[in-house]
Formats: sequence, structure tokens, C-alpha cells
Amino acid sequence: MIRINILPYREERKKTELARQIMVLAGVFVIFFLVVAGVHLYMTISLRSLAQEVKAAEERLAALGEVTGDLDKIKKDKLLLEKKIAIIDDLEKGRGRPVVLMEELSATVPIGQVWISTIEKAEDSLRLEGIAIDNPAIALFMQQLEKSPVISSVDLVSSELTTISGTRLMNFKLLCGIRKG
Repeated sequence: MIRINILPYREERKKTELARQIMVLAGVFVIFFLVVAGVHLYMTISLRSLAQEVKAAEERLAALGEVTGDLDKIKKDKLLLEKKIAIIDDLEKGRGRPVVLMEELSATVPIGQVWISTIEKAEDSLRLEGIAIDNPAIALFMQQLEKSPVISSVDLVSSELTTISGTRLMNFKLLCGIRKG
């Protein structure tokens, strides 16, 4: 005998299977949504925390910027003061230098033979113009200048014969090097 089952068990099984698949899919969507919401919440909290750290770091940077600005100003002031002190020390060392130079110059001039009319001092040189009785008097004056501890070198620039009040004299120009120190 043939048995026929009229109950729709296959359709029932398909509906049950379909319902189960829909439930699983809905569960996966819910879990996916919860995971996305959790990640979003975590990222939002992390972002706020990082924003607060950035704000705190910017405030600290501003405070340190003021301190370093003051430090830079102090360094510039210190450098300026050191330069001023160096200039004052140079002036202090060279303060008596012109007096010593003039004293040495007056000690080397042959009395009654050489007369100095012009003295021009540059940084490390001295230009002398004057009148002498003759060329040997100029030579003697140059030798005495070379022996001086203040003068490093003596060069004759020119020597010309001139007449002053009917007397024949030698007009000369000398260029002298000055020793440092």
C-alpha cells in the first residue's frame, strides 16, 4: 500500500529553517551593531582624552615658550654686556697708550735738529711730518724711532728740500708701525 502524507512537513521545515536563519542574521546584525557602537564609543572617549592631552600640552608649551623667551632675552643681554665689557677692557688697556707714544716720540726727537709739525695716528700706524736740518738728522731720528719699544717699523715716505726764512731745511714724511700691546 502506498502511503501519502498530506502534512506539509517540508514547508514547515523550510519555514522553521528560514525563521532560524532570520534570527541568526538578526543576531549577527545586532552583535555587529553593538561592536560598531562599542568601537565608536571607545574612539570617542579616546579622542576626548587625546584632545584634553593636546590642550594641556599646548598650555605647557605656551608656559615654556614664555620661559624660553625670557631665557633668550637674558642670553642676548649677557652677550651684549660681554661685548661692552670687552670694549671697556680694550679702552682701559689702551688708555695710557697715547701718552706712552708721545713720551717715546719726544724722547727720540734729536733736539735742535728735527721738529715735528704733524702727527696722525691710525689704528696701527703713525704718520709724522716735520722739518730737519739735513738728511743725516732725519736718518738719526729714524734710527732712534726703530729702537723704540713702541714703534715696530719706520719708513721714509718723502724728503724734500725747502727754504724757510732763508734757511735751507729738509721737509720729511715718515710712516711708522705701532706695536700692539
